[in-house]
Amino acid sequence: MRTNPLTTVRNLGILAHVDAGKTTVTERILYLTGTTHKRGEVHDGTTVTDFDPQERDRGITIFAAAVSCAWAGHRINLIDTPGHVDFADEVERSLRVLDGAVAVFDAVAGVEPQSESVWRQADRHGVPRIAFVNKMDRAGADLDAAVASIRERLHPVPLVVQLPIGTEDGFTGVVDLPRMRALVWADGADAAEEGPVPGTLREEAARRRRVLEEAVAERHPGALEEFCDRETLTAATLTGALRDLTRTGDGVVVLCGSAYRNRGVEPLLDAVVAYLPSPLDVPPVRGTHDGAERERPADPAAPMAALAFKVNATPTGRLTYLRVYSGTIGKGDTVWDAGTRRTERIGRILRVRADRHDPLERAVAGDIVAVVGLKTARAGSTLCAPGAPLLLEPPGVAEPVVHVAVEARRSTETDRLAAALARLTEEDPSLAVRTDPETAQTVLSGMGELHLEVAVERVRREYGLEVTVGRPGVAYRETVGEGVTGFVHRHVKQDGGSGQFAHIVLDVEPWEQDADGDGAGGGFVFRSTVVGGRVPQEYVRAVEAGCRDALAEGPLGGHPVTGLRVTLTDGQTHVKDSSDTAFRTAGRFGLRDALRASGMILLEPVVEVTVTVPEDGVGGVLGDLAARRGRVTGSDPRGGAVVVTATVPLAELFGYATRLRSRTQGRGTFTARPTGYAPAPAAVVR
Repeated sequence: MRTNPLTTVRNLGILAHVDAGKTTVTERILYLTGTTHKRGEVHDGTTVTDFDPQERDRGITIFAAAVSCAWAGHRINLIDTPGHVDFADEVERSLRVLDGAVAVFDAVAGVEPQSESVWRQADRHGVPRIAFVNKMDRAGADLDAAVASIRERLHPVPLVVQLPIGTEDGFTGVVDLPRMRALVWADGADAAEEGPVPGTLREEAARRRRVLEEAVAERHPGALEEFCDRETLTAATLTGALRDLTRTGDGVVVLCGSAYRNRGVEPLLDAVVAYLPSPLDVPPVRGTHDGAERERPADPAAPMAALAFKVNATPTGRLTYLRVYSGTIGKGDTVWDAGTRRTERIGRILRVRADRHDPLERAVAGDIVAVVGLKTARAGSTLCAPGAPLLLEPPGVAEPVVHVAVEARRSTETDRLAAALARLTEEDPSLAVRTDPETAQTVLSGMGELHLEVAVERVRREYGLEVTVGRPGVAYRETVGEGVTGFVHRHVKQDGGSGQFAHIVLDVEPWEQDADGDGAGGGFVFRSTVVGGRVPQEYVRAVEAGCRDALAEGPLGGHPVTGLRVTLTDGQTHVKDSSDTAFRTAGRFGLRDALRASGMILLEPVVEVTVTVPEDGVGGVLGDLAARRGRVTGSDPRGGAVVVTATVPLAELFGYATRLRSRTQGRGTFTARPTGYAPAPAAVVR
């Protein structure tokens, strides 16, 4: 019986906190699979996936990079994602199209803030994961402590399948618990030497395998049956059960190693093949057409459906990255963009290896490829067969929280700057460009200070433009602290011909979103309690649309309004002069006036800051956080240093990296992740 070729495809991402070793893991995978012939190093700027000059200068991943390689007869399409919180939107778009992921953790630090964030993103997308505890050769490395932090902070069931051989600088290999064998890497060797479990570790290895068997049997019916019959599990049963638990999310396989020293990467690749799903193992992709939900199987013979998840808009052309979910797409094919409702033509299809590409004649279901020739497709666009339309759910786009004013130094280059910014926002939907109506300045908004720095630097390097950048500002919000009831607004306009008449009565009150909302009162809810047909349903919808229009600018400082519930309680109509337009206008101006009469609160974005500082610098750091209106929430000693967590207004963190380095003689580091909005003190400049 012929095997379906899709069973040998793995689409996975590498997820982790910044500096946990994602890119080094990716580079070792490329080296071991023969895709590259030299090990790329982050510190030398010779990595394949961090090919952008800014990535090499800064030593971090900024842009998600796709690579394709082969291992043990399997095609692995791999995406190396950024670890910095400012580029979480790149991770979101990547996770939308992946079938599995490898989460990389630092063996010393364990679960770090951004590790937690990307793990939650993967949870939302239902992406199965395996965990790789990296940097086992570092001083203070502790596999058990790292696994404990995974269990406590991320709440999965960790299933540890390896026992390290040696500690810290003496880490030389691992014991493979399912097969009870030792894998040892000699200095400078690319491949592991397989042998029996060292005598000093046999008792501990047997104990840990027993713990693994019990944990698996507790959660897997087939394994439980064998365990009850034989009081042990064969390697084949254990491996099969681990595969099932990984793919259902009921367990997370944990491996360990040191990617920098090339130890533990081969077993990681074997685990990717053994445990993570193929395109056939995940449910068929779901989409909609004409309001009806439809499914498309991962079948090359089915109608084509693909999702664009990344766009590189260069001056010489556009490169659009696609995940093909069903069907086959060929060079020269005409496809239908379900979002813009227009046809596009595929010029070329490319197998991607970061910034290098190999031409293909066609791509089939399960492939991740890049195509040339699409003119209007954006990240999130659905491409499908013209005769079988389907609209797939696009990746979510985060709302920008930081902005800067940018302008060209020479007035003759204003148009070129506008074109460059338009190209950036085309590539990165989490960037936004607008013109300030009061100052007429161009305002660039993004997810953080580093995000905007990178965008501005790209304008300078790639487009050769000299730009002036203003001081960063944050995106404030306004919400209702104390509402109003029975607020009457009457819109009457008569200037010849048909007039406009709308009479509405509104209740405005605070509304706090559920736990998944954005902190202090997220969102907007509209409802109507009008009875007796005093306001027809079509006019009720017009009032709601007008209220949503009014949310764009609040009374405190023109910031967007969030966290309120508006109830239409009564109204009146006129036989001739009432219309949708009249009631929409009444809703807009009525809510605007009602907000002026309400008790409004200014909200500012806040972040959770994690500062790692030497013990002798803790006092200065705590004092500085207090001066920045920070609220310390925890302090944890860790290997000669102290990890301080605090909640700090985002506006107070501009320039904090420089300040922290000066207070700690360059030894302090920090990370930050958004936690939502909180009321701002009256002294905050609006």
